[in-house]
Amino acid sequence: MPRDDDVSNSGRARRLAPRVMSLVAPALRPVRAWVRDTLGPIGLSTKLLLLTVLFVMLAEIVIFVPSIANFRTTWLSDRLTAAQLAAVAAEAFPGGEVPETLRDELLRTANVKRISVKRNEQRRLVLNEDMDLAIDATYDLRRSARGDGGLLGSMMFRITLVKDALAVFVLPDSRMIRVIGQPSMMSPGQEVDIVLPQAPLKVAMVRFGLNILGLSILISVLAGGLIYLTLRTMLVEPLSRLTENMLSFSAKPEDASRIITPSARGDEIGTAERELAHMQGELNQILAQKSRLAALGLAVSKINHDLRNMLANAQLLSDNLTSVPDARVQRFAPKLIATLDRAIAFCNDTLKFGKAAEASPRRDLMLLRPLVEEVADGLGLPRDGSVGLIIEIGGQLRIDADRDQLYRALANLARNAAQAIEAQTPPKAGTVRFAATRSNRRVTLSVSDDGPGVPAIARAHLFEAFQGSTRRGGSGLGLAIAHELVVMHGGTLTLEEPRTSAPGTTFTLVIPDRVVEAAA
Repeated sequence: MPRDDDVSNSGRARRLAPRVMSLVAPALRPVRAWVRDTLGPIGLSTKLLLLTVLFVMLAEIVIFVPSIANFRTTWLSDRLTAAQLAAVAAEAFPGGEVPETLRDELLRTANVKRISVKRNEQRRLVLNEDMDLAIDATYDLRRSARGDGGLLGSMMFRITLVKDALAVFVLPDSRMIRVIGQPSMMSPGQEVDIVLPQAPLKVAMVRFGLNILGLSILISVLAGGLIYLTLRTMLVEPLSRLTENMLSFSAKPEDASRIITPSARGDEIGTAERELAHMQGELNQILAQKSRLAALGLAVSKINHDLRNMLANAQLLSDNLTSVPDARVQRFAPKLIATLDRAIAFCNDTLKFGKAAEASPRRDLMLLRPLVEEVADGLGLPRDGSVGLIIEIGGQLRIDADRDQLYRALANLARNAAQAIEAQTPPKAGTVRFAATRSNRRVTLSVSDDGPGVPAIARAHLFEAFQGSTRRGGSGLGLAIAHELVVMHGGTLTLEEPRTSAPGTTFTLVIPDRVVEAAA
């Protein structure tokens, strides 16, 4: 067990540690400032190199500390063995009285100042210089041989050895230490007690530390270089490539050539590259579509302007039809005039589409069946031999909606249904059916047909313009406009799931009454 002077020695080392750190910290501040001012913002590669060197050096420090403690213990054990041999030589001298020259030679060879041997519980001074020795610390190495105290005791003893070894570097060289131990060649119960100067031990430990330092630097350079090159190849360069590509793509996302080409890696970097390529491809397509839509919108606005003028002329000409006494003319003239008015209003609204959304619905509680019949007449339903018409709506059923907007929504749905029936191959007759019920202050209206149904590829983008067309060559604008108009009424437009026994398509509109009217 360490003596009282061992404890005081360890306590002195603990008190010196903060003082050493306080001396080192000011010296490190200029280094940190130089790194910050000279290198500026540190990149990922530089950070990786610095961290690699730092971690390798920390690992070497973790290795160095127990190594220096073991070296000190081994060095002191060697001194005990040499002292034992010197003691055996002195005791074997005839007469037991060792001449002064031989004594000094034995002490110098063992590199000690005094040798005592304990046998049979009796300690005897074998060799000693002719001088008083002031002992500064005593160290007992017998515990390391016995292994007393179990695992916890062994750990505490090793910590004490580390503290004692580190104290050698900071304590004065003039110290005189006493070491007690049992060399391996001695019988059980026998011990050797030596006194020696600390200076030779410190010189040997410094030499050993420098060797370890040189080896550590070599290992750090080799291991750090290999780790750095490996991590740079596997992580830094792919991440730099991702970063450079994102910067390049963000500068001109409409350029498809700037989309990253994913590598064949199967790890997280490869996944990130593939996901980035997919995201960039989608964004590139969206921007290209936006550009085409912008060009299309400009063309439509020009066409719409001229078309509005043509419709205005047609409206002026149709007004003269009201003066024709023919019964059939008098029957269809009001519908023709109403259709032209609606077309002109739609052209005016289309010109405003780029600046604002659809106008808020001007709702009114009206009969639904006459509006549906007007939609059918406008589309020419029924059509002989191809498209039939069934209207299952009561004559007194009312709906709270904007007449023109609901007309447009139903016309788009019915037109799609009629076109789907007529586009069947081989040609096959079909029926467009309107049905409606009223319940809980809301109207449920369905528009169905017995055509081929909606393709599965169109269901994913059903109500998206230019993507949700239900027929080949369609634009999908009809469904997108109908959905927008229904939603503006606070309602829903859904595609019913098809039934295998009843092919065809059914769209269901649910339009609730106004909240204010419901509250009243």
